[in-house]
Amino acid sequence: MTTHPIRILNLYVFLCLFFVAGQAIAANDEPIHIAADHMTSVEKDNTVVFTGDVDAKQGDVRIRTDKMTVYYIKTDIGNNDSKQEVDKLICIGNVEVTRSEWLGTGREMTYLAKKKQVILTGNAKTWQDQNMVSGPKIIYYLDQGRSEVIGRPSVTTGSSQGSSSDRVNMIIIQK
Repeated sequence: MTTHPIRILNLYVFLCLFFVAGQAIAANDEPIHIAADHMTSVEKDNTVVFTGDVDAKQGDVRIRTDKMTVYYIKTDIGNNDSKQEVDKLICIGNVEVTRSEWLGTGREMTYLAKKKQVILTGNAKTWQDQNMVSGPKIIYYLDQGRSEVIGRPSVTTGSSQGSSSDRVNMIIIQK
């Protein structure tokens, strides 16, 4: 395992791609600020891992988590040069994603760059203003500006029913 300043610069490029992907998060030239207790770059695995109170921010987008792993792909572009692109980003533990008045939380978050999807799992919840929706899995499609909450079907066997945390739940506050 090695940690190099060049690797940190590459990570900033990777995270920039994450933050500006799709229409839902507008591209901008604002700097990306990342703070964590520790960073490890593993070149053979094409990963960069941040651990300990991770806080990444660009403009009005902020991700907070216990652990953030960036997986990237190296692509040969000729003339002995290559570019690196984010393949996916995985956050584990106390995940919180905010953008303006939108908030998403869960135990885990996966960002799939090619599909432009953010997937929250593990007590996943999102809030828009005072309205809240929760379910086992929330998928946000960045390029479409839509979200999908996936629950598990309730099963009634005898006197037991499926847990309410397995179903989609929504609270709408009417003003």
